Amino acid sequence: MTGTTGQPFLKMHGAGNDFVVLDLRQASWRVDPGLARALANRRTGVGCDQVISLEPTERGDVFMRIHNPDGSEAQACGNATRCIASLIFAENGQNSAVIETVAGLLQSRMTDDGWIEVDMGPAYLDWRDIPLAHEMDTLSLDLSLEPAAGPRLAEPCAVGMGNPHAVFFVDDMDAIDIPAVGPILEHHALFPERANIGFVQMTGADAFRLRVWERGAGLTLACGSGACAALVAAHRRGKCGRRARLTLDGGALVIEWRAEDGHVLMSGPVATSYAGVLDESLLAARQDPRRSVA
Repeated sequence: MTGTTGQPFLKMHGAGNDFVVLDLRQASWRVDPGLARALANRRTGVGCDQVISLEPTERGDVFMRIHNPDGSEAQACGNATRCIASLIFAENGQNSAVIETVAGLLQSRMTDDGWIEVDMGPAYLDWRDIPLAHEMDTLSLDLSLEPAAGPRLAEPCAVGMGNPHAVFFVDDMDAIDIPAVGPILEHHALFPERANIGFVQMTGADAFRLRVWERGAGLTLACGSGACAALVAAHRRGKCGRRARLTLDGGALVIEWRAEDGHVLMSGPVATSYAGVLDESLLAARQDPRRSVA
C-alpha cells in the first residue's frame, strides 16, 4: 500500500451515529451529491450516516457542511457537531469552539466528565418554522398511520431543531416496524421539506428510549437533533422535566431544554474509529470534479 494518493478522511461517531469527515479548508473543491452518495455507501464506499466536510469560515472556528446518504444537504446534526468540536479542541488546544452550520452558529464545550456538549440553539414550535404545510397545533398534529403490522401511530408532536421533526410516543418500541413506517411518515404531505421521525418510549423518571428514522438517511443508531426534539416534545407533553437521559441504539445522550432562553443542550461521547485516504477512483464520483470554490 505504498504510494497511495487521495483525500485523507476520518471515520468518527457519536453514540453510534457515524460520519465520514473531510477537511476541505484548503481544498479547491467541495462535496457534491454524487460524491456524498458514493462515500456513504456501506458496500462500495466508506459507509456512514452523513458525510461531513469542513470548510473555511469567518464567523466561527470552522464551517461544517452535512450531506445525507442520498446526497441531500442537511441543516443540522448534533452528533456530528460534537465530533467536529472535539477535532477543533485538539487543534486549538481549547475546551470550547464555535461551529458554523447552515442552521447557524453552534457553541460547544468539553464537560467535566469528558463528554462534548453543544448548544443546538432554540427549539422552534410554530408550524411555519418547522415547517408544516399548513397551520396546525404542533403539540399534537392531526396525523395518523394505520400500518399493516404493529400499533396505530397518531398525534405526534412537531419540533424544529434547524430541521423538521415529528415525535411519536409509543408504549412498545419493539412493536414498531420503523423501516416500514419511517419512509411513509418522512414523505407525508404535511412536511414540505420531509421530516425526521422519532419514536419515544418512556422508561422512567426523566429517562426514555429513542429511535429515529432520519430523512435521507433512514434508521440510524443515534440522531442528535432527534434527541433534542424528543426531549422538547416529552417536556411539552408533561412526560419529563427539562433534562433527561436518552437511550439510543448506539449509546446514551443527555439533553437539557433551558428555560431562560429556550436553547437545547446536548452532551455525549464522541470517538474516532479510524483514519484513511480516499482513493482517486472514489473521488471520481464527484459530478463535476473540476468544480472549484467560488
